[in-house]
Amino acid sequence: MGRDDDRKAESQRIIGRVGTESEPTMAGRVKDHMTGRDAEEKDWAELWGTRIGRWFGLALLLYLVWWLIDFTASGG
Repeated sequence: MGRDDDRKAESQRIIGRVGTESEPTMAGRVKDHMTGRDAEEKDWAELWGTRIGRWFGLALLLYLVWWLIDFTASGG
């Protein structure tokens, strides 16, 4: 009986891993990253600091890309 339980546990572990690795799109991972789900949820300061920092970083990246395009389009 113990061997069947071991096989069942191993099967459940494999199914869980396949489900995790076969996420349909990258959008779910990006959403989790930007909302700070990987931060320590018990510490509100770290959670909100992570969220604000990541959104600020994205805004800075978008501004720099816009500036670079504008700079090169205007002839530098």
